[in-house]
Amino acid sequence: MSIIKIENLTKDYGLSRGIFDINLEVEKGEILGYIGTNGSGKTTTIRNIMGFIKPDSGKVKILDQEVNYTTEYLMKHIGYVPGEISFPDIGDGNAFLKNQAEMIGLKDMDYANYLIKKLELDTTANLKHMSKGMKQKTAIVSAFMGKPDILILDEPSTGLDPLMRENFVDILIEAKNRGATIFMSSHVFEELEKTCDRVTLLLNGKIIDTVNMKDIQHNEVKTYVIGFEGKEDFQKFIKEPINFIFKKEKHYQVTVEISDKDINKFMKLLDNYDIKYIKEEKYTLEKYFLRKIIEVKTND
Repeated sequence: MSIIKIENLTKDYGLSRGIFDINLEVEKGEILGYIGTNGSGKTTTIRNIMGFIKPDSGKVKILDQEVNYTTEYLMKHIGYVPGEISFPDIGDGNAFLKNQAEMIGLKDMDYANYLIKKLELDTTANLKHMSKGMKQKTAIVSAFMGKPDILILDEPSTGLDPLMRENFVDILIEAKNRGATIFMSSHVFEELEKTCDRVTLLLNGKIIDTVNMKDIQHNEVKTYVIGFEGKEDFQKFIKEPINFIFKKEKHYQVTVEISDKDINKFMKLLDNYDIKYIKEEKYTLEKYFLRKIIEVKTND
């Protein structure tokens, strides 16, 4: 069941800025990551999902109801972390979170207090004097504390230190485990790898690929870096019918890609050479998308 459905969504700001013909679905209980370079259209997409701006064409459906920019009842199901955080002038973090709880009808603050402790948030600090990281933590607590069915997160870990990012990942996984549906933009590949079911890549306002994280984690093509003891073996090896990614003659080193089905044959081939070292390079989401971007730019 699709909880969020984006159909042919376009918002054109001119000069090739905006989003163009975006089609995406987020299934119930799924975390969909949304990644792209600065200015690629991530925030524009999210603001359309939230109903803050109106598209030139296309539409967004949440819980099978079209977002028509007056559907306030949908917001009762959604927790939102904006890309740019701006708090009202109502005092400290406690006052803000109390106000947010009243707006969503939340009476039990046990989970909110758990989040505050998990993120080491000082809620007595004045909102206007909070650091970027403190503001981010406050926004996260506000979005998650009501355990909403849907979470829309725009770069939610910006400003968090590495330890707090790990704690935020824990919070995300907890939300997923209770059945929440999550749409999250991020520039942190490791965060996406740890949490997402699928990740969509946006480039210049257009979707160029969506990948299932299982395909990244269980990639059938492995990358190896091999160093040879001498020049003779290096020069002989580079003549083998293998898919070479890099060749570094100065260091007698090559980087190769080998399919899983050819691994045994490849290892047997290496027995004929004097190898100094061999190591497997982990295949990552970042490497996958960098290659996709290069392919797109090469074909343009």
